[in-house]
Amino acid sequence: MTRSQPRRARGTVGHAYSALNLRLALAAFGLVIMVLFAVLAFRADVIVLGVLCVIFAVVAVVDLVIIQRRRAARRREEPGVRHSLFE
Repeated sequence: MTRSQPRRARGTVGHAYSALNLRLALAAFGLVIMVLFAVLAFRADVIVLGVLCVIFAVVAVVDLVIIQRRRAARRREEPGVRHSLFE
C-alpha cells in the first residue's frame, strides 16, 4: 500500500490522485496573497477582514505541510523520478 495518497483514492502511484506540485504552487500563492491582504486590512483598521485573511493563511500553511509530506512519500516510493508541475 502506498502512503502518498489517501485511502480509497481513485488514483494510483502511476496516475496521481492530485497534481501535488501544482497544489504546492497554488497553496504558496494563496499564503502570500492572504498575508498581504491581512497586513493591508489591519493597516486599514478592518479587523474582521484581517482576521479572516489570517485564518486563510493558516489553512494555506497546513495545506503546504500536507502537500510536502505527500511529496516526500512519493519521493520515497519513486526514487530518482522527476515530476512536472502538473503531475
